[in-house]
Amino acid sequence: MQPLSITAGTTVSALGAGREALRAALHGRRGGLRPGDFPGGPEGAWLGRVSGLEGVALPPDLAGFACRNNRLAEMALQTDGFADAVGAARDRHGAERVAVCLGTSTAGIEETERAYRRRSPDGALPADFDFERTHDLQSLPRYVRTRLGLRGPALAISTACTSGARSFLEAAVLIEAGLADAAVVGGVDTLCRMTLQGFASLELLSRGPCRPCAADRDGISIGEAAAFVLLERADAAPPGSVLLLGAGASSDGHHMSSPQPDGLGAVGAMRAALDAAGLRPGGVDYVNLHGTGTRANDAMEDRAVAHLFGDRGVPCSSVKGWTGHTLGASGALEALVAAICVEDGLVPGCLGVEEADPEFRSDVATANRAAPVRRVLSNSFGFGGSNCSLVIGRA
Repeated sequence: MQPLSITAGTTVSALGAGREALRAALHGRRGGLRPGDFPGGPEGAWLGRVSGLEGVALPPDLAGFACRNNRLAEMALQTDGFADAVGAARDRHGAERVAVCLGTSTAGIEETERAYRRRSPDGALPADFDFERTHDLQSLPRYVRTRLGLRGPALAISTACTSGARSFLEAAVLIEAGLADAAVVGGVDTLCRMTLQGFASLELLSRGPCRPCAADRDGISIGEAAAFVLLERADAAPPGSVLLLGAGASSDGHHMSSPQPDGLGAVGAMRAALDAAGLRPGGVDYVNLHGTGTRANDAMEDRAVAHLFGDRGVPCSSVKGWTGHTLGASGALEALVAAICVEDGLVPGCLGVEEADPEFRSDVATANRAAPVRRVLSNSFGFGGSNCSLVIGRA
């Protein structure tokens, strides 16, 4: 694929608002997970909750889109000058030539949960509940496109925890096909009862802050985040710019909620991303693991990385100890992490892990390392056997 310029980017997570908050947390090794206090959530769970989200107001003319997911999207649009950067791209290319490709796994389901608690005695949902503009998956890209004054294609990507990463791949296809000249990509996912209680019922929640790659890891911590990137053709990008160099996906269909144990589906996605970037495994300086902290996921990914890169072949780590697993937003959030790693020469070691699982064959960093990082392979894997990998770096 042709490289695409990451012209602008923004994120809001439990680490704070903006890329600089994310950068400072990574370098300072300060995580955002706290004991859970989400209404209706399981007791004792640690969460990556965004502070102040409940008080965010949407523009008056878009008030019908109000839900937790769109409020978090609005927070991100107001951060890092992102809306202004998209406005400049709109002026360059035309509003109809800027696409919107956004991932989410649960969209505004928290709004439906609220409406369900207000249903009438006959079971009917309240008349003021607007499913189309709140809960529906397309609500997110519709809101963002309208908010930014765009008229290009708008896609909702919902492939579980690969959604945010997959948005990059779909946008690259639209641009390469000539259907758009630029794209707003990313993902937004927010806390809700269904997600929290669902993972609790699967017995996948960690008893403390999640600790990916640790020998005694015991599950995931759920977080919420919004992450957006503006992609454009790289022709006019300044020398040394951070680019999307490649993207690849696979679907192994092994199990509804468990990864394929030998990791061949993950290997397929990583190989496809490297092929798209025109790279061999030796051209990667750091692998951002999906690394959720569950026994099965982390072991599978270790096998996949060792299969492709060899034993101790490339430094790797997971950043979910900082943010929690932000589900459909995680791939986009971690694409911005990858960009920071390239810009700063940083390998962020797994947070809260003194020693990696001794059975792992890959080179898991447990402390921050300063090293030249020219290209990052960032992995996302999801329920149902969905796999997606991105290559972020310099040409």
